[in-house]
Amino acid sequence: MYIYDQYDQNVIDQRVTQFRDQTQRYLAGDIGEEEYKILRLQNGVYVQIHAPMLRIAVPYGLLSAKQLRMLAHIARTYDKGYGHFTTRQNLQFNWPTLESVPDILAELATVQMHAIQTSGNCMRNITADHLAGVTADEIEDPRPYCEIIRQWSSLHPEFAYLPRKFKFAVSGAKHDRAATQIHDVGIQLVRNEKDEVGFKVLVGGGLGRTPILAQELKEFLPKKHLLSYLEAILRVYNMEGRRDNMYKARIKILVQSLGIEKFREMVNAEWHSILETAPVDLTLDEAEIERVKAFFNNKQYDANASHFNLQSEIKGNPSFARWVRHNTVMHKQAGYRAVFISLKAPNIAPGDITAEQMECVAELAERYSQSELRSTHDQNLLLADVEEANLLNVWQALDAQNLATANIGSLTDMICCPGLDFCSLANAQSISVAKQINERFQKIDYIYDLGELRLKLSGCMNACGHHHVGHIGLLGVDKKGEQWYQITLGGSAENDASIGQVIGRSVPIEQVADALEKILAVYVAQRYEGEIFLETYRRIGKQAFKDKLYANN
Repeated sequence: MYIYDQYDQNVIDQRVTQFRDQTQRYLAGDIGEEEYKILRLQNGVYVQIHAPMLRIAVPYGLLSAKQLRMLAHIARTYDKGYGHFTTRQNLQFNWPTLESVPDILAELATVQMHAIQTSGNCMRNITADHLAGVTADEIEDPRPYCEIIRQWSSLHPEFAYLPRKFKFAVSGAKHDRAATQIHDVGIQLVRNEKDEVGFKVLVGGGLGRTPILAQELKEFLPKKHLLSYLEAILRVYNMEGRRDNMYKARIKILVQSLGIEKFREMVNAEWHSILETAPVDLTLDEAEIERVKAFFNNKQYDANASHFNLQSEIKGNPSFARWVRHNTVMHKQAGYRAVFISLKAPNIAPGDITAEQMECVAELAERYSQSELRSTHDQNLLLADVEEANLLNVWQALDAQNLATANIGSLTDMICCPGLDFCSLANAQSISVAKQINERFQKIDYIYDLGELRLKLSGCMNACGHHHVGHIGLLGVDKKGEQWYQITLGGSAENDASIGQVIGRSVPIEQVADALEKILAVYVAQRYEGEIFLETYRRIGKQAFKDKLYANN
């Protein structure tokens, strides 16, 4: 993984000192509320219902074991003993005091972590495929380019106050696991007809109040032009994006209003101006690419690992076999697996992890996965480089910590935002809905029979739970002070990306599991053999689901 140099470290150390002084002056009454709001957002601090919330940056979801141990220490020392992983691959602490935030940031800086640009109208954390570097369907590892974009975007003076927040996602595989089509800018590594590797650039995606899929801006961008082209996109957005209405300030609205052809024309004009007249050369040369790649190409694999007979170890241990089948995936290196750590155990808020569990995962990463782990945008963790001979030890350790629920990609592996339990923007509770669903659908054989099913919950229209792109999406709404849930069907964030359709009127919060059961009954009755929920929905349409859900009402 990328290691800070002296310049990186100086930047975050200086930022800690600055924010400590700013916070002390605010608490002393020397800085007003509105002035401090800008400063705290620049450092990842929100004001929630119960306490401040601090969002920690985890660039492209990659963590060292040492960093996870620090997060465990912070959870235990400054919070209530746990943290929450988000769909942006970051981690949030929901209970720190404002006075303690500078101390937290100082401790994070000792392990090359920070909270810069995790909030506010700036370029946010760059996300990537959680299987980057280990999946066989990869054209090229996207993480070096994520790191290059991170370095370019961090504290970029021209884009510190954009019209709204701005999000990148980068994918290097044929299977898009980074949800590039629902980002402000999605970047996909591709090969052209000359077998050269470059980038397809998508623009104008996003969820929230106006869900829109990104459109292709450039079919093939040579690697050397990555930063100059992104600079051009951001300049056009910064100049032309609306600032009079926060709900219409995202780049997706600008692209829609101008049309993709006009937007492309404006970007190209700006891009050529940058190439011809910019005082700083943004050309990305091969030497720089190779320098950054070297941080990610240092894994050591055992050539003898492929000789291990995993099937003989699975035999006679059905619980272990179930976990291997559902929570591990093949590695491009023979004899290895990538291991998903489920943060979706029943009765646990999806994405939550305790300090003790963090320390367990850190130890497993050190012993069995080259001291690294990843967070996924499905709110789980991943050990990417585990020898098959060590899977039993890993499973036993995870099982002892309630981290081995064998449900990855299933109904109960749901995305869920914190909702009204924490968030001041939410309309409805979401954690209690997740609990309601877990309690209703407890039979694991039934869950497996349903097959792949992406269930996503958001407590409000901001769509932090990505409900628009769930096979089944649940959106919390307020009706005269009562909590209800709107249901959408048919969404996807992968190659076949689509925005889910609202099935009908919303249902009371206490009836969400009842509604879900009726929807699943239609799927089970109507599916073809081997057909997942999304395929059945797309084949038969929403009417059959709607008729079942609202029958006798």
